[in-house]
Amino acid sequence: MPESPDARSAADPARLRQAIESDVIRAEGGVRRALAAAVREAVRSGRLTPGTRLPSSRRLADDLGLARNTVANAYGDLVAEGWLTARGGSGTLVTDSVITRPAPGRSAAEPSGDTCYDLIPGSPDLTAFPRAAWLKATRRALAAAPDAAFGYGDPRGRPELRAALADHLAGARGVYTSPEHILICAGVSHGLRILSEVLAGRRARSVAVESYGPDRHRGLLAAVGLETLPLSFDPHGTDPVPPQGTDAVLLTPAHQFPLGTTLQRDRRTAVVDWARRTGGLVLDDDYDGEFQFDHRSVGALQALAPDSVVYLGTASKTLVPGLRLAWMALPPALAEEAVAAKGQIDTCEVLSQLTMAEFITSGAYGRHVRAARRRYRDRRESLVAALTQHAPHVHVTGTAAGLHTVLGLPPGYEQQVVQSATRRGLKVAGLSRYRHAQSPHVMGDALVVGYGTPSDAAWPQALSALMGILS
Repeated sequence: MPESPDARSAADPARLRQAIESDVIRAEGGVRRALAAAVREAVRSGRLTPGTRLPSSRRLADDLGLARNTVANAYGDLVAEGWLTARGGSGTLVTDSVITRPAPGRSAAEPSGDTCYDLIPGSPDLTAFPRAAWLKATRRALAAAPDAAFGYGDPRGRPELRAALADHLAGARGVYTSPEHILICAGVSHGLRILSEVLAGRRARSVAVESYGPDRHRGLLAAVGLETLPLSFDPHGTDPVPPQGTDAVLLTPAHQFPLGTTLQRDRRTAVVDWARRTGGLVLDDDYDGEFQFDHRSVGALQALAPDSVVYLGTASKTLVPGLRLAWMALPPALAEEAVAAKGQIDTCEVLSQLTMAEFITSGAYGRHVRAARRRYRDRRESLVAALTQHAPHVHVTGTAAGLHTVLGLPPGYEQQVVQSATRRGLKVAGLSRYRHAQSPHVMGDALVVGYGTPSDAAWPQALSALMGILS
């Protein structure tokens, strides 16, 4: 008995966008023709299977940033050619009689033998980058940019971006600063390198860091001769007040990396009091602060002590790392030293800065962040549900936030699980990978699972592979 149209699978607009968007953007001919060709190729290659119901022309036009008539006319062309079928009340479907072909060199029934799912934390879903919206912002930014924007530029970064960030950060993260005290840099690591030079120039000797954290950050500090001292850790999380004589402290207070905890209120106050009392600096790495799911957003430390806290933010998690865009909100007394340490010209690519400014002020950035927040929240919830069903002995720790979570394991199992995952083509990280060499083993065995990297299409398979190992 044939399947009713209502029972047919509907194409997820995000997956459809991923299938055709780059072809449309790169097209040299008309957009209508390019859209029709991209859909035709998606059907021919099997990415859109027979019977799949496509989004409405209005919805796909909104998703791609095109005129609705352009999408409707492309759909009409494909219906006339026999690729699609338009049925009243059922929408537009891929024709059942279309013959699809598998991707070259791969069986349509079998997954690739080198399939590998990457669950290492630290990256967002790269396929979800809003290409069409970014392209529209780029065009608007180029049209509005003064000729002087393409010179060597202010080492602090483009004034348009610094002004847009000052407004955005005040509302989204509780960071209150002026554009003059924002410094654009090529990633948080670049920002930490600049701050390391500033601290070294002030004859600082040591920086306190969290017991668990990225070793590359510790390496940047050590490269200029700064000693990194691990902070103590207890059942309530990191104790952020450093030992006497410490010059600065590097924290991830909104969502500790990798443990996923939030710095408690009394400890936030304590580290700010320490900075005011001693003249020390607090470096607040707010790497994924815009992705908090089940409670009110925890603001940045900077609002408590703008003269003592350096705020570091990045587009690497909200958009993609390849943009190489990050920013620092600096205490006024530190701003000129940081600019001098960065250099006398703007070393960050100008067009990306102009586009990011337009992306923020147009509201496109806020819309993208909200959509991404829902996507990652749903992934985390599906991970928790799968663990409850298939691996109840594995417990989730940390707050519901960000692009990763920590899975506590029975004692002695961490390396065994990591090795098993590697053999099965699954990239995962053990918690011990992030421990400071001088820090005691205060945490048990655990996995740090990044659920941000897989695409929407790959996430169910990656989750299934992980459950196969943990169960």
